[in-house]
Amino acid sequence: MFYPLIRKILFQFDPETVHHWTLRTIRFAGSVPPIAAILRWSYHTHSLPVQLFGITFSNPVGLAAGYDKDGIAWRGLACLGFSHVEIGTVTPLPQSGNPKPRLFRIPEGQAVINQMGFPSQGAQIVAQHLRRTRPKGLVLGVNLGKNKDTPNEEAARDYLALLEIFSPLADYLVVNVSSPNTLGLRQLQARQSLHELLSQLVAKRNSLATRQKYTPLLVKLAPDLSDSELDDALDVLTANQIDGVIATNTTVQRVGMFPRGLANHPLIDQSGGLSGAPLFSLSLRMVQEIVKRTNATLPVIGVGGIITPTQAHQMLDAGAKLIQVYTGLIYNGPAFVKKIVKSLSAC
Repeated sequence: MFYPLIRKILFQFDPETVHHWTLRTIRFAGSVPPIAAILRWSYHTHSLPVQLFGITFSNPVGLAAGYDKDGIAWRGLACLGFSHVEIGTVTPLPQSGNPKPRLFRIPEGQAVINQMGFPSQGAQIVAQHLRRTRPKGLVLGVNLGKNKDTPNEEAARDYLALLEIFSPLADYLVVNVSSPNTLGLRQLQARQSLHELLSQLVAKRNSLATRQKYTPLLVKLAPDLSDSELDDALDVLTANQIDGVIATNTTVQRVGMFPRGLANHPLIDQSGGLSGAPLFSLSLRMVQEIVKRTNATLPVIGVGGIITPTQAHQMLDAGAKLIQVYTGLIYNGPAFVKKIVKSLSAC
């Protein structure tokens, strides 16, 4: 009810500064039991359980990676009705990411462009944050990425180190090879590079599972893959028995992505990954293609541009087993998850 006014005020400030304010506020709220209880009551969602990867998700809606990169606010975010929260992207060593400013809003198009470049406190600090008491029923994922200075030829070293650290702490892990903001990272989606990486990760995961728990391993793909590139990636994922795919990351495309009235917007040509409303059609198509090309044998989590409950329905109808939101939360506010789940439960 009041969020449009709050959003108007917040949008007067630098986007990354506001994001840090918000995270600190949610972190505080989640650490104070009476406040957390009020939030859980206010944003309580219907039970719409989903069984996937051997895990029970309380409803189909999760928070995408990128919002809580360092795992500082996940317990507070759990109070907003999410069934799962994906932390990260986490890198092995701390890194500052790309120079600021690196986050840009386009409110007229309900969009965001980011050039973050995996800013991370590093795996050891994030792991400490994730060892805190977990809210009942929350599923926790961790999104993994290589350090900027690690050449692609040595990327497996970074991902293997992360897998070993976070397998005991997460319910599932995501291999991020699709961010457009780390130079050369998307080259790891190519058939041979992806196979070499995933075969090592699956072998490591399976060896750890003999003395720990089995941790599902997913891969996050870009929406900008050609049909042949997508076929190559899906062949590799299937051959390596990857547990699922997240579709999609942000896009580098701009042509035809915005309504004609925004064609001259000063930020349209800003480099970086585009998320929000303009991304939805690309992500939806990617989900549909993955479901079709794998005969629905590879579970898909749909993410990208979900701004309305109707779009959440469309993503699930396309074959996604779960969905995730991020930019939609920025534009709709903390009641967004509750609205989506209420809409889904009415069907």
